[in-house]
Amino acid sequence: MQRIVSFLPSATEIACALGLADSIVGITHECDYPPEIASKPVVVRNVLPIEQMSQSEIDRAVAERMQAGLSLYQIDEELLRTLAPDLILTQNLCQVCAPSGNEVSQVLKALPQAPEILWLTPQSLTEIFDNIRDLGAATGRSAEAAALVSDCEARIQQLSSVLSVVQGRPPRVFCMEWLDPVYASGHWVPELVKLAGGVDELGRERGESVRVSWDDIAAYAPEVLVIMPCGFNLQQTMKQIWSVFGFQKTEAARKFFELPAVKNGRVYAVDANSYFARPGPRVVEGAELLARLIHPEVFANEPLPTQFANAFQPVDVNLLRGTLNDETDYYLENGSMVFTASYLKRRGYCCGSGCRHCPY
Repeated sequence: MQRIVSFLPSATEIACALGLADSIVGITHECDYPPEIASKPVVVRNVLPIEQMSQSEIDRAVAERMQAGLSLYQIDEELLRTLAPDLILTQNLCQVCAPSGNEVSQVLKALPQAPEILWLTPQSLTEIFDNIRDLGAATGRSAEAAALVSDCEARIQQLSSVLSVVQGRPPRVFCMEWLDPVYASGHWVPELVKLAGGVDELGRERGESVRVSWDDIAAYAPEVLVIMPCGFNLQQTMKQIWSVFGFQKTEAARKFFELPAVKNGRVYAVDANSYFARPGPRVVEGAELLARLIHPEVFANEPLPTQFANAFQPVDVNLLRGTLNDETDYYLENGSMVFTASYLKRRGYCCGSGCRHCPY
């Protein structure tokens, strides 16, 4: 049996989808899917305490470390030597997303025997599918890889068929990949938007995510806004939305509330980690989810698939502005305000304050 170490959450997902979970002997701190992988030894950890940082603080810290030539990740070389992998799964697409290039080369020098390295560096859906086939070929799972890709392609074709009833121009969509400062999406995400029946002209298909100004966003006037900060799940995304845009306390927040998508209540937070940020088979589900957000009329008579129950949340724009309704959102008890479960659920995240009616 091969001994596989994954430096990349998407690679871990692909390997497990090919039936290789038992062969994986080491993972990163971000590998959380499928859930049974969590007990594996962690070889790669984040250097920055991002759980305690705001989006602007993360952006500044990442830029400073990159400019200084410092890594964002710490690889446990001693553990890696002990695990003695014969195959390492990694990438050279994004220095922010996982150990890459020079970092991997340096670590290999510390190993007594050089393992095989499989570089997964996709920029499109086609290349994601190629990576699945490559991993299958490297592990003797070519038939399983072919079947997985075939299933993904069939789902894309089915989605196209479902959306064939849509007429008129595709809605203007903006996928916000970072909130402060604002970044547009790149790589495969604009392609997913197209498959979902929309267009994201601020995104860069097959290119890197880029910073965009609020003036550019206002001029584009998105009709649908999907907030998907890279590396964040749904609750984390909702928390960041409140931190950056809540109560219109900054100039950026005021500009946010002037966008057509916001005025019309077409703002959605999504679980970026599961469906958009990681180039694995679940990006196809990301396209299916986007289709429901961009064209809800097409799916009005269909039940929501169970996998999407915690995949997205409409942003309650009035609540975000600071508009509260007595009894619906809070009640007074001994002179103190007590938030209702309805309010806390629509806010979308647990603040850790021990709220009496917290649904999380």
